Amino acid sequence: MTLYHTSDREIRNPDIHYGRKNADFGWGFYLSPDKDFIYRWAGKNAVVNEYELDTTGLEIHRFTRDLDWFQYIFDNRRTKDSLTADVIIGPIANDTIFDTMGILSSGLLAPEEAMDLLLIGPSYTQVAIKTEKSARQLQWLRSERIVQMNEEERLVEQNAYQEALAAAMEGKIV
Repeated sequence: MTLYHTSDREIRNPDIHYGRKNADFGWGFYLSPDKDFIYRWAGKNAVVNEYELDTTGLEIHRFTRDLDWFQYIFDNRRTKDSLTADVIIGPIANDTIFDTMGILSSGLLAPEEAMDLLLIGPSYTQVAIKTEKSARQLQWLRSERIVQMNEEERLVEQNAYQEALAAAMEGKIV
């Protein structure tokens, strides 16, 4: 499985314990199989690292955009990781996931309505390398420095998402 990671430097030997413990899928090294997404969202002077993951013998848990995924991310934000998989694959949470959880817990939305809000916008895949075993099976291939930021493309996508979310919150069909 070919995967990409953007950073400010070349990373030949990823550290699964570097970064936020309360990220979407908990502690881990995060990548994406979506090369276009990685290049589009890379910051100025970013380095895109390319890897190959040998999945042989790895326990892999796959999520889709559903309530189980939502609950798992919510739990991880409170540092309560409930999975022991070597690798977790699933959608990247959009910026409204925790606002939506707050609205849901306040009783203003039913779970199904909250889930509808989370389905707005594009779905990009993330892969979290969670164990040393899976990190050993991740082979660095190459890196490339990106000197020009793709800010315009990112802003167009972000604005379209915000407009769709606002329309959905008003009860309009998007």
